[in-house]
Amino acid sequence: MKINLMPAALAAAVSVTCAAWSLNACATLKPGDTAPPFTAQASLGGKTYTYSLADELKKGPVVLYFYPAAFTKGCTIEAHEFAEAVDEYKKYGATVIGVSHDNIDTLTKFSVSECRSKFPVAADAESKVIGAYDAGMPMYSSMANRVSYVIAPDGKIIYEYTSLSPEKHVENTLKAVKDWAATHKLP
Repeated sequence: MKINLMPAALAAAVSVTCAAWSLNACATLKPGDTAPPFTAQASLGGKTYTYSLADELKKGPVVLYFYPAAFTKGCTIEAHEFAEAVDEYKKYGATVIGVSHDNIDTLTKFSVSECRSKFPVAADAESKVIGAYDAGMPMYSSMANRVSYVIAPDGKIIYEYTSLSPEKHVENTLKAVKDWAATHKLP
């Protein structure tokens, strides 16, 4: 008996392609959109406090990046890269904040060990901020996808980048900050 596996193989290939596409193609906010204001419990250098996006925007642009989970391989790599680049962001008046669905106790440890006490990370255990920024994983919306935004002091999103790979998030957001700074005065 001869079995034709071609339809099954084609269906599998289409499924894999669609799944891969959906990881990068989600309904994130786009440049020109207004960034939803938020406050959240955050930790910087192991100290917790209430982070306010509105307060940070008064100082200059904000790089807001979402990541799936603290202490995972990709999120640790990304945190290290942002920590290494914080001083470069500061040259252009920008601040950095990371957001995940982790609880504040986990992020208090992460802020010291992986963020190297260079920038805050905010807890969004109820995924309210993740939802407001359309930054949830396609198949598990309460967990953040790897999405980076640059928000201008006027509250408008000027750059968005989505990729599960931690590579390019720092490079791309830093370029967006530099491009913005080249044509704007800091507040």
